[in-house]
Amino acid sequence: MSSHEPAPPATPPGAVPAQWVPARRAAPARDVLAILAVALLGATALGAVALMLVQVGVGAGVVGAVLAVVPLTVVLAGVRWLDRWEPEPRGALLFGLLWGAGVAVLVSLVVNDLTLYTVAQATGDLDAGLVAATLVSAPVIEEIAKGAGVLALFLARRRYFDGVVDGIVYGGVVAAGFAFTENILYFGQAGPALAETFVLRGLATPFAHLLFTACTGAALGLAARSRSPHAAWWLFPLGLLGAMVGHAAWNATGLFAGEAYLGVFAVVQVPLFAGVVGLAFWLRRQEAAVIRHRLTEYAVAGWFAPHEVEMLASLPRRSTAVGWATRAGGPEAGEAMRRFQRDATTLAFRRHLAAVGRTDLHRHAETERELLGAVTADRHRVLSAAAGR
Repeated sequence: MSSHEPAPPATPPGAVPAQWVPARRAAPARDVLAILAVALLGATALGAVALMLVQVGVGAGVVGAVLAVVPLTVVLAGVRWLDRWEPEPRGALLFGLLWGAGVAVLVSLVVNDLTLYTVAQATGDLDAGLVAATLVSAPVIEEIAKGAGVLALFLARRRYFDGVVDGIVYGGVVAAGFAFTENILYFGQAGPALAETFVLRGLATPFAHLLFTACTGAALGLAARSRSPHAAWWLFPLGLLGAMVGHAAWNATGLFAGEAYLGVFAVVQVPLFAGVVGLAFWLRRQEAAVIRHRLTEYAVAGWFAPHEVEMLASLPRRSTAVGWATRAGGPEAGEAMRRFQRDATTLAFRRHLAAVGRTDLHRHAETERELLGAVTADRHRVLSAAAGR
C-alpha cells in the first residue's frame, strides 16, 4: 500500500452491531423526480414507436417491432455480460433505454428529415439531400441526441459512474433503445427485402449503434475517474467526435461501397468489433484485479475473510455462493448474498478511486463507513437465514 492511500478502518467487524439495519427513510424528492422522468420518457418512447407504425403501416410496423426485439435482446445481453461485477441501478438503465428509444429517435428523425429536404430543395437534387442527411446530419445529430442521454445519467447519477465500463454500459442501453425504434422503421419499410435487411441489421450488425455511443460513454467514464471535476466538459466532446466519425464512416460504407460492402465489412468492421470485444474482456479482468487487490486490504484489517475475497473476485464463485445461500436459507438468503457481493464490489471500486486520488477523501470516509456497515449486515442476513432454515 502506497503512503498516500487511505488506510482501511481499523475497527474490527465485530464492533459493527450484528443486527444493524439502515433506518428506513422516505423517498427523497430526487427519487420522485427520477420516477416522473422515467414515466415521461416511457410516454415519449411509445410516441416514437407509434410514429414508426404510422410511417410504415400498422401491419408492417408490428412485424418490424417483433423482429426488432431480436437485436435488442442480443445487445442488452452483451451489456449485461459487461455489467456483471457491479450492476448499474435498473432505474438508470431503464432511463437510458427509454431515452434512446424516444427522445433520441424523435430528435434525430426531425432534424435528419429537415436536412434532407432543405438540401434537396436548395440543390434541386434529392440524392444530394440523402447524402447530406446520411453522412452529416445522421452521425452528428444522432450521436448528440444519444450522447445527451448518457450525459444526463452522468450528471444525475454521478455516484454510479465509476469508470469506463459504466460509461460503455450506459451508452450501450441508450444505443439499444435507439436501434430498437429505428429498426422498426427499417424492417417495416423493407418490403420484399425484409429477410436480407433483418440478417444485416438484426444479426450481422446489431452492435453498430453501441460501438458509436460507447465512445461517448467511455469518455464520460474517464471523466468520472479524473481528478479534475471539470474533465467531463472536454472529454465529452472528444467522445462525441469519436462517435460521429465512426458513425459517418459506417454510413459512408453503406452508401458508397455497393457490391463491395460485405468485403469492406469483413476487412474493417469485423476486426473493429473483435477489438472492442477484446477490450471488454480486458476491462472485466481489470475490474476483477481491482476487487481482489482492494478487498485484500480490508481483509488484512479484519473486515473480510480470505475466502470471501476469493469468492468476490471470481464471477463463477459468486454464482456458486448465491446458489449455496439459496439452498441453505431460501430466496431471502440468496438475495442477501447478492447484496453482500454488490456492496463489497462497490466498496472496492470506491476505495480504488480514493487510492488513486480521484475522489474526495472525506466523502470517501463517510461512504466507506456506510458500505462496511452494509456488508456486515448483509453477511449477518445470509448466515442467519441459512442457520434458521
